[in-house]
Amino acid sequence: MTTVLGPVSRNGQAGQAGSDAAARLRSQLPPPRRSWFARDPSWPITVTLVGWPVWWYLGIVENHIFLLMAIPMLVRMNRWSRREGRKIKLPPGFGLWILFMIVSAAGFFTLGLQAPGTLKSATGTVFFSSISRLLDYGGAFVFLVYAGNLTERELPRRRLAWLLGLVGLYCVAGGFLGIVDPHFQLTSPLTHLLPARLQGLAAVNPGSAQNMATLGYTVGRVKAPFAYTNVWGNCLAITLPWLVVAWRSYRTARWQPWAVDVVLLLTIIPTVISLDRGLWVGIAFTVLYLGVRFAMMGRFALIGALIGTVAVVGVLIVASPIGTLIQQREANGKSNDIRSSTTSIAVKDGLASPIIGYGDSRRMEGGTNSITTGRSSTCKKCGNSEVGTSGQGQLLMVTSGVVGVITYSAFFLYGIWRYRRDRSPYGLCGVLVLLLGFVFFPVYTATGPPDGFMMLAYAILWKNDREMSRRAPPPPATTARPALQGRNGRAAITGGLLT
Repeated sequence: MTTVLGPVSRNGQAGQAGSDAAARLRSQLPPPRRSWFARDPSWPITVTLVGWPVWWYLGIVENHIFLLMAIPMLVRMNRWSRREGRKIKLPPGFGLWILFMIVSAAGFFTLGLQAPGTLKSATGTVFFSSISRLLDYGGAFVFLVYAGNLTERELPRRRLAWLLGLVGLYCVAGGFLGIVDPHFQLTSPLTHLLPARLQGLAAVNPGSAQNMATLGYTVGRVKAPFAYTNVWGNCLAITLPWLVVAWRSYRTARWQPWAVDVVLLLTIIPTVISLDRGLWVGIAFTVLYLGVRFAMMGRFALIGALIGTVAVVGVLIVASPIGTLIQQREANGKSNDIRSSTTSIAVKDGLASPIIGYGDSRRMEGGTNSITTGRSSTCKKCGNSEVGTSGQGQLLMVTSGVVGVITYSAFFLYGIWRYRRDRSPYGLCGVLVLLLGFVFFPVYTATGPPDGFMMLAYAILWKNDREMSRRAPPPPATTARPALQGRNGRAAITGGLLT
């Protein structure tokens, strides 16, 4: 037999038949087993959040954990785009964040300048600090983009809420560790890789509490699994509400709502022992926020339950030694003067370089009362407090100027405004987390874990909006209306365009 390609031999026919049989055999074989990392594209997020105590022990919780996990995310998104033709979606407010990153990067040009009211810093030190901070901002944003591009099947919203709530559980457990053993300390493996002058940093050596003379005597302020008490308080406030969403609003077992109640009740103890006034304000704001949102939704039964819960907690605090501890903390606000002084200098620095700031935090001249009360050979802890560590607003003013404050804030404010009408549990909790970022703006720096958790909250809002839009019923069909004639006889408005 001949074809346009030439004669076909019997051997050729046999070879073709053999190839067809082999193909049929391959199709009947089970697909090759793929590793969990290949099967589950959400593994970088899962590993980051589930493995949080591990990263804490290794000494990298405060040292770029979000940046490290952003690397496999970038690799996979590149493969999606270049090999699989999967379009990468950009989150709402993308341009605002990029503008903030540009402004922050431009601060490199002012690192060598001396900011008003501060000491001149070594260029090498502030350069690496500035680079480190910029990379942390970028890593947190990659988490937002990646989580937002995962489908509901790849990363369900409830699963992400549960993972964030799990970090909240770690915070509660770490709080009790700090109460039971406030002197618990480990030497992390990362310590052995650092120069001797950096091996004593709290950020690389996991511990259960910061032992400080906050009440006139030394007390252990809980911090595990983070490096500092303020970071612990910030992260507890923005992660634990997700446990309520995952275990109460979208529960899969009867015991979960009861477990949430027990966890929230137990959380009171480390929350008070932490002596973290910023966290206390955040909790008060959370109660007020929920009350307002429930009232707007007409959920008066929930308002009653909220008021009852607050009343019970208030009685427990007043009737226990916890109330006395709170009064002592309010009477010992020694950090107020330092915070006021550094904030004043940060504002001065931000106004002196409003477009790009000074690139990194600085040390103030002298102490809170005089420029002559700085550190000396006889007083290593006197004065020269760091400007930029008492709140994200203060940090941004000195590192990125007024424009940096505006662009950073505008990104999260846009998310709050865009999803303000989302009445689902995901929407209520997500907007709450972003609002808490502004409640903590004057007292907590957000660079590092807090920014990462806020970005994941933003991702849940973004994913939830898409899912609700996809599942919403299509709008009813409208009948075309005849064209409306203008005075000149031409069609002014055609049917279907008038809404």
